[in-house]
Amino acid sequence: MTSRGGRRGQAELRRDHRRDRYALCSAVFAAAVVFGAVAGPALLFDLPDTAEGLPPRAGPVLAPVLFAARDVSVPARFRPADQPSQPGRTSPDS
Repeated sequence: MTSRGGRRGQAELRRDHRRDRYALCSAVFAAAVVFGAVAGPALLFDLPDTAEGLPPRAGPVLAPVLFAARDVSVPARFRPADQPSQPGRTSPDS
């Protein structure tokens, strides 16, 4: 159902499905990049003992947080604007 009370058409369903797939894929990519940027150096290089413990623990914490934020923010950004209650008017007080 749409905000206007009608059924959603195939075009709207496809658009929403593409938006959700984009949100999911971009969230996975962003989380992988953050995990690699934070935890990667500690896994690849010999770091001092004080710096070696934090990045491998911070990467798995930051990646899911970024994934969730990205997965929620993309659909929220592309949500259609509400229509005015009466055609041709810009606000209910007009």
